[in-house]
Order: sequence, then structure tokens, then C-alpha cells
Amino acid sequence: MINEEWDAILGNEYEKDYFKNLIDFVNEEYEKKQIFPIKDDLYKALKTTSFSNVKVVILGQDPYHGDNEAHGYSFSVKEGIKTPPSLRNIFKELNNDLMIKRTKTNLEDWAKQGVLLINTIMTVEKDKPLSHQKKGWEIFTDNIIEKLGEKEEPTVFILMGNQAKTKKNLIKNKCHLIIETVHPSPLSASRGFFGSKIFSRTNNFLKENNIEQINW
Repeated sequence: MINEEWDAILGNEYEKDYFKNLIDFVNEEYEKKQIFPIKDDLYKALKTTSFSNVKVVILGQDPYHGDNEAHGYSFSVKEGIKTPPSLRNIFKELNNDLMIKRTKTNLEDWAKQGVLLINTIMTVEKDKPLSHQKKGWEIFTDNIIEKLGEKEEPTVFILMGNQAKTKKNLIKNKCHLIIETVHPSPLSASRGFFGSKIFSRTNNFLKENNIEQINW
């Protein structure tokens, strides 16, 4: 359904009632309403970043709900789309931390390097944030985080915001680095996201564990 590696890891989930009900709900929503991301992009993060290649997990809440914004990666938008405020603040911190002035809003290059950019809720109705919460996505993505948290290879989990921080208990293996910070949205970024140095802390950890660093 996604790809050979993820399917082997998540196959049991596909057979569970909650997931079958979730997919029925989502398919019906796609038929009747404008849902983001488009269906072809739904599992893009997982298709781009295979389980064995995950070095870093950046957890979002649910997809952007404006026209043409969400395209399957948390916090990312395609080139030519106005930069959302949270992503603008992420780039501001990147510049403050590593002196990198990034303008490319499509974060696919991060995903290809092993950064899993995934939302805990994977679909949303146009202009209705959190419209697909408590439909089953949280159970599915919790399972993904839990499986990644059991990996033997040291991995960085970047949990931004209170909702993401609730996932900390799913990450069982002590070899991983968990970075917690407030959400990068304009409402909270100045209360601890700026100055969090998530990018240098991530790369320092990867370097210490002889893992290729991310070119942010």
C-alpha cells in the first residue's frame, strides 16, 4: 500500500477495524469535499523516507488546510506557494542556528536525506483545521512513532508543541535523542522555539553516532 518496507512493518495495522473504518471515511471525504493533501500525496512522507533510512523525525499536527499548501510532508509547501508562518519561523531558527538562509519551501530534499516529515493526522478538510482528528490517524501514526522508537539505530525525534510532546512516551529505546520545544507558530515561537538550536543539536548527535549529517 505504501512501499515494501513500510508495508512489512505496518501490515498488521491495515487489517485492523479502526484502519479500515478510517480509510472508508477518508475515501468518502475525498469524493464529497476538498481534502488536503491530494490523494496521490497522502503517503508521500513514508514513500520518500523508508523506515531503514529514517535519521530524524519532525512531527507535525495536521496538514495545512489552505489551497495548494499541503503536499504530504509536515511543514512543507511546494515552491511558489506563500510560505506559511510556522515554516517561516523554522527557517528563521535555521538561519540563527547554522547561518543557513533557506528559501526553498519544499522540504523534499530533507525527506530524501532521512528526515521523516509526518503529521499525526494525515488529512484535513479545506479551511477546517483538525477536521479529521479522532478518526483513526492518531492510532496509525502513533504506531509509526512507536516502531521508529524501537529502532536500534540512533534517531532524532523533534517534538514541537504540546501535541507532539505527548508522543514522547512512545519512544522507548534510550539510544535516541528527543528534542522538545514549543511550536514554531507565531503564537509560541518566541517562547522557546527561537534559540532551541534544533538543527545543530540534531547534526551534532548524528555526527557523534557516525551517521551522515543533514544538509539543511
